[in-house]
Amino acid sequence: MRSAVLSAAGKPLEIVERAVPRPGPGEVLVKVTACGMCFSEVNHLRGHYPFGTFPAVPGHEISGVVEALGEGVHWPGVGTPVGTGWIYGSCGHCDYCVRGDQILCTGAPKQVTGVNTDGGYAEYFVGRAGFVTPLPDGLDPVAGAPLMCAGITAFNGLRHAGAAAGSKVAVLGTGGVGTMALRFAAAMGARVAVVSRSRRAEEQARGFGAELFVATAEQDPAEALQAWGGADVVVNSAPDTATGLAAFGGLRPDGTLLYLGMGAENVSVPPAALVMNRVRVMGVPSGSPHDLRDTLAFAVAHGIVPEVAPVTLDEAPRVLAAMDEGTYRGDRAVITLG
Repeated sequence: MRSAVLSAAGKPLEIVERAVPRPGPGEVLVKVTACGMCFSEVNHLRGHYPFGTFPAVPGHEISGVVEALGEGVHWPGVGTPVGTGWIYGSCGHCDYCVRGDQILCTGAPKQVTGVNTDGGYAEYFVGRAGFVTPLPDGLDPVAGAPLMCAGITAFNGLRHAGAAAGSKVAVLGTGGVGTMALRFAAAMGARVAVVSRSRRAEEQARGFGAELFVATAEQDPAEALQAWGGADVVVNSAPDTATGLAAFGGLRPDGTLLYLGMGAENVSVPPAALVMNRVRVMGVPSGSPHDLRDTLAFAVAHGIVPEVAPVTLDEAPRVLAAMDEGTYRGDRAVITLG
């Protein structure tokens, strides 16, 4: 099968031929239809994950069709359209796993699709049963591929942070996760503000339901949000820490600064503000299998799929290099293989 491989940190993506893998006990072989290209692959390329391994087939926004089942697996059946994301597997017996929150597993080293296990930049992918999710009827497997990471991260983050109908949500950033957070928050009935460096994405943001757009080149984001009445939830989707800190002062009492994107810098906020206004700073990693089911069901019910740009596997090295250089522009790139 044709695969794209990261051989070592800092080395460009290579297209290679590999044997089609066989599913072992408890595993499922998936013929890949599509795989989204996420900034997490850039982080792996740069060697930022202490749990990352090389060589690795990257990619964790995978949609496909079940091709074969390993020993002891009876579901999902052969021919079932499925998707899977960041979490590859878990121990299955720690407190978090038995509660159905496998993303917080403490009983085994982190198992991350495409980072320390082979992912979806290939014609076939082997996943663990129970961690591949049947796709709901009506979901386009190509356009829907980024829901497996950008989608679940935004949806799960919003609900853990308390976003609800009538609440005010400020989304920092207009990339893949930020746009998903905007669209999901609006569909939840929240009032949404979008904060970005320039007004380049303003028309699209308002089309997706933003009632306020703040360009930080023109106005301080915290002041703008306070003039709006303050935000109940500030969602940092930007790949740096400072963006969230700049908007921290725009929270209402009892508000939450939610980090979905981040940089290497530490978060530093005045403790008096935390105490006196009962505000919180939190982060949310992707989600567990049940969270992916909820995300996909909500997306289909509200007609929400990412804007994507299909690319071939042969184009993936060029696109990933452009993402690494910060020169990639356009909709979320999705490798199509099916």
